[in-house]
Amino acid sequence: MQQIKLSYRVDGGDFVRAGEASGNMKLSLKKLGLPPELIRRAAVCMYEGEINMVIHASGGQAEIIVDMDALTIRLVDTGPGIADVARAMEEGFSTASDAVRDMGFGAGMGLPNMKRYSDEMTIESAAGEGTAVTMKLYIRP
Repeated sequence: MQQIKLSYRVDGGDFVRAGEASGNMKLSLKKLGLPPELIRRAAVCMYEGEINMVIHASGGQAEIIVDMDALTIRLVDTGPGIADVARAMEEGFSTASDAVRDMGFGAGMGLPNMKRYSDEMTIESAAGEGTAVTMKLYIRP
C-alpha cells in the first residue's frame, strides 16, 4: 500500500458539525479496506481529538497518514494550549465550561481515551500557542 494522506479542517465552537471529520475519516478508512478494529480505534481517537478542538480551541487541522505499517493521526489546534498536560491526562479532569457540559461534552475522558485507543501518543503544547497531538495505531494482520 502506498502512503495515503487525509486532511480535515475542524472549526472551533461548531457543535453542529462536531464529529463530521471523524465520520468522514472512518468512511475513508473503510474504503481502504483496513481492519474494522483498527478503524474503530482510529475513529475514537479522532472523535475525541476533534471534540477537544471544538470545545477548547479556535479550531484546527487533522492530518491522517496511512501506510503499510501504521495509521498516524496528527491534530494541531490554535487554542490556548494545555497548562498542565499530566493533569489533563487524568480521567475526569476537564476545563470545559458549564455550558459545554450541559450539552453533554467535557467529561474529562478525551485525552485518556485517545491514549487508551492509540499505540503511541505524544502531546506538544505551549500556553497561548496551541496544541499538537500525534497518535499512532499500528496495522496488525
